[in-house]
Amino acid sequence: MTDALATGRDGAVTNWAGNITFSAGELHRPASQAALRDLVTGSRQVRVLGSGHSFNRIADVDGGAADTALVSLAALEPAVDVDTGAHTVRVSGGVRYAELARHVASYGLALPNMASLPHISVAGSVATGTHGSGNGNQSLAEVVRSVELLTADGQTRVLSRGEDGFDGAVVALGALGVVLSLTLDLEPLYTVSQHVFGELALAQLDFEAVTSAAYSVSLFTDWRGPRFNQVWLKHRGEAAVGFPWAAPVSEPRHPVPGMPAVNCTEQLGVPGSWHERLPHFRAEFTPSSGAELQSEYLLPREHAPAALHALDALRDEVAPVLQVCEVRTVAADSQWLSPAHGRDTAAFHFTWVPDTAAVLPVIARVEQGLAPFSPRPHWGKVFGADPSELGDRYPHAADFAALAQRLDPRGKFRNAFLRSFLGPFLR
Repeated sequence: MTDALATGRDGAVTNWAGNITFSAGELHRPASQAALRDLVTGSRQVRVLGSGHSFNRIADVDGGAADTALVSLAALEPAVDVDTGAHTVRVSGGVRYAELARHVASYGLALPNMASLPHISVAGSVATGTHGSGNGNQSLAEVVRSVELLTADGQTRVLSRGEDGFDGAVVALGALGVVLSLTLDLEPLYTVSQHVFGELALAQLDFEAVTSAAYSVSLFTDWRGPRFNQVWLKHRGEAAVGFPWAAPVSEPRHPVPGMPAVNCTEQLGVPGSWHERLPHFRAEFTPSSGAELQSEYLLPREHAPAALHALDALRDEVAPVLQVCEVRTVAADSQWLSPAHGRDTAAFHFTWVPDTAAVLPVIARVEQGLAPFSPRPHWGKVFGADPSELGDRYPHAADFAALAQRLDPRGKFRNAFLRSFLGPFLR
């Protein structure tokens, strides 16, 4: 198992996209839990990187001091332990969804949903509120039954569903400790068939009807016109598909117009196991150079039509720096810091060109346009708001701050990003 972190010519560690150069002069890859424990207890500050697919400094340490540690779990022995009787799986902190999914499927079991990219780590994904799509599908964090943490004092702590503080322990932004393992709920194996449809005019969009048309629905646009270029439907089973709003495509498509579809999961209604259809991209395809930036904003689903028209008003500014925009839905969940907490959600995801100077002013305009709809940015993407401005968007922000203070009273796992977010709630 490897991580997606890159090392530049000068030895600096960067994220997958290359837009972030981490402050630490060294990336630690402990090969045992004992070595990890020694690293944690012997460091003033610790931040753990997942698969390197975050686009901001949420995972960074403060400066390159010798007593700070930037840590990858990729060298630890991976564990994926399925309990067929309980319909659960215990997965270690460095494992990715592709590895987890293959193993779970071999036992005739399944997860209810996956993100579009299966190469991201399980622990990092749930810690930032990552999701798939579907009006009835919650964020990936909601299937977590228990979290095993290595805390700042080197002790192991398990928090389980129903216990005090558990709803703050999954989407935890790395603030509570190192995630050694997660236990996830599973369900029986199921098949999925994926159908892609062509152009759908924004003026003809019945958002609730379209997003209810399949188990998982994604709408893609390049915002070069008031329309969606493609609509992807993922159905559980092999039922015939009725979609009166657009015509089916005759050959496989990539979400980004003009890109070859060879790396995408199989389409045209060919049924396959859940883990080979729910992601947009094949597990055997390793993401390439990361030549992109990403942003995402999650807002109440009832505001989706108005938000789409607000974005349409900005398309002359958005389109020149955009590769593709994907619109998905997420059911409300109970995780305190999940962007889908407490509200059925529409998610607006932007894949930008890799030009930070050109993209940031457009992100500011997008945030202005979406401001009336109470958007919550994805924790691991590029956004313009200061983290200190986000607390009032989360009803349980103070509860989370109290949990972080209880488990990590000296703030070993907090960096500048987290101190800014938690500062207003910490005494």
